[in-house]
Amino acid sequence: MLESKLNLNFDLVEQARNHASKVADDTQRFIDRHTTVAVERTVCRLLGIDGVNSFEVPLPNVVVEHLTGKGALGQGVTFWIGNAMVETGKSTQEIAEAVADGSLDLTTLPTHSDAEIDKAIEPVVQESLKKIAARRNRREELLAKYGDKEGPWIYLIVATGNIYEDIVQATAAARQGADVIAVIRTTGQSLLDYVPYGATTEGFGGTYATQENFRLMRDALDKVGEELGHYIRLCNYCSGLCMPEIAAMGAFEGLDVMLNDALYGILFRDINMQRTLVDQSFSRAINAYAGVVINTGEDNYLTTADAVEEAHTVLASQFLNEAFALRAGLPEEQMGLGHAFEIDPDVENGFLYELAQAEMAREIFPKAPLKYMPPTKFMTGNIFRGHVQDALFNIVTILTDQKIHLLGMMTEAIHTPFLSDRFLAIQNAQYIFRTMKDLGSEIVFKEGGIMQTRANEVLTKATNLLGDIEQLGIFETLEKGIFADIKRPRDGGKGLDGVFQKAPGYRNPFMEPMMKGGASK
Repeated sequence: MLESKLNLNFDLVEQARNHASKVADDTQRFIDRHTTVAVERTVCRLLGIDGVNSFEVPLPNVVVEHLTGKGALGQGVTFWIGNAMVETGKSTQEIAEAVADGSLDLTTLPTHSDAEIDKAIEPVVQESLKKIAARRNRREELLAKYGDKEGPWIYLIVATGNIYEDIVQATAAARQGADVIAVIRTTGQSLLDYVPYGATTEGFGGTYATQENFRLMRDALDKVGEELGHYIRLCNYCSGLCMPEIAAMGAFEGLDVMLNDALYGILFRDINMQRTLVDQSFSRAINAYAGVVINTGEDNYLTTADAVEEAHTVLASQFLNEAFALRAGLPEEQMGLGHAFEIDPDVENGFLYELAQAEMAREIFPKAPLKYMPPTKFMTGNIFRGHVQDALFNIVTILTDQKIHLLGMMTEAIHTPFLSDRFLAIQNAQYIFRTMKDLGSEIVFKEGGIMQTRANEVLTKATNLLGDIEQLGIFETLEKGIFADIKRPRDGGKGLDGVFQKAPGYRNPFMEPMMKGGASK
């Protein structure tokens, strides 16, 4: 291990990890006993079911609602679809279409043996796994061809609402120097309990996450990447009520980065905690297999809670996200654990606290491609001050080797950035990354100084908090409002009616092979 600039107490780091591990183990026992409508819709998609019925309802929803209405979802869609394959000789898509037109009731067919069902379903499972593996291999081939970027990835957002306009803006951003393009989702999509179908042009504050939109943007970025001789990564959001479904769609279409947090939907979208914790497990297994880097959402805590007083909750959540991700088979190298540059600029020595927090995250999670968010909470509309705040944020990134650098904009708090705003922001970051490239390895921090003291205080508080969470369990912790000062009831929020206890003989044929990790390994 590299010597700690912060002189961190790594005995405390080990204690914190042990606490988080026990919390995750306890939660996993709940996860393993339950499934959700989103998990089962995802299995439908992975089994090759796609498209919509005559009312524009996605066929995965049609199948899952059919089984839910019959009180049969606890058995899992794999059993019912596989049984129908044996009985009818139809494909999974044909079975879904027959359910949609009312000509087939999956629950009234004669029941076949587990061996027959598994034999029928296995070729379909392998075909899906091969498709995802091919997408992952293609990414790796392009990275081998062009070479991957050293240093921070400059991450830029597009959010027009129209996928075709997004493509114009995304390709412009790539030409200006962006390494990752994130397509922001339309306002409220995380609360939809279905995934819209096809290309879309009418999102608000962002663009609908659909499989066709993923395909269109991936193709556009591949073309501009070929022109530039540079692989451009594509990011979207597998969070909300369709978390695992969107992970599967991204895996099929070659996305590289996905926003995917274990607690974000509970805290900031009031999605039921039971639903989210089950859904995040399967979504992370899919991302693990597809080689997708996840971004977690700890930065959001600091938009509601004070960044000085509550910094330890960010670190505690990073430990928990790491523990949950490991249980889903996601390696550390794919964990874009999140944090943010959000201390009030009027706080004396705030920059030192920011630097200490970022260096602490790097030292505690050395393999993770950390996701670092720019200042937003204290951006005032003064673009000159904002440009300076972003420059300080850029400096912390390069000094502490953050990897996923969400570019700050001087027009934050005024409007959605213009292309010219993005260009100035990219120039700012590139200048600082270039002129300070090796400064982080040249400087040391004062023994017993402000930064060492601050980091160890935050670590101590985070470790104590995780000890408390271990005693409480994750459900009671969320009920008490320990994260982001937001309280959520265990049986409240959106989506609880979509959680089901697994019945005897339940099967999800994708979970185990995906949890084993990378498709190309």
